[in-house]
Amino acid sequence: MADNTQQTAVLAGGCFWCTETLFARLKGVISAVPGYTGGAVPNPSYEQVCGGKTGHAECAKIVFDQSVISYEDLLTIFFFTHDPTTLNRQGNDVGTQYRSAIFYTTEEQKTVAQAFIKKLTDDRAYSTAIVTEVAPLGTFYEAEDYHKNYFESHKDAPYCTFIIGPKVEKLEQKYASLIKDL
Repeated sequence: MADNTQQTAVLAGGCFWCTETLFARLKGVISAVPGYTGGAVPNPSYEQVCGGKTGHAECAKIVFDQSVISYEDLLTIFFFTHDPTTLNRQGNDVGTQYRSAIFYTTEEQKTVAQAFIKKLTDDRAYSTAIVTEVAPLGTFYEAEDYHKNYFESHKDAPYCTFIIGPKVEKLEQKYASLIKDL
């Protein structure tokens, strides 16, 4: 029997190691899996996606219990943890594979995402325009196993120490009430 409080959100906010790590920490998130979507090449590899020619974005597929955490809360965290105003880049990660995108799984998610972006725009939450793409989810390709739980397995790696670690701290400070006991 399917649980009708369970939904799936697919979000791309730069490197999927960051996205997976941050969303996996939230109460109500059942799973956060890194992967690729939004491109034209079937079953792309990490190397192909990083080459920037497949059209895929690095993303995380987030399965969540909407009775515990809302889609709006996920969007709040999404916009808090990456820069939605830089086209095809997050920090030093450059290319369409690092674009800001919301891949909706229902028409309701599309409507909510568009309204969320409009509110941020109307409130002038950012000094430049939001470039986050809102598109229907096509095929999601799960990333290779060595990408899963990357931060937890490589906390001493420079990217984890200098990029992901500070994002985790910032998230845990600002949204402590949404963080699950790990």
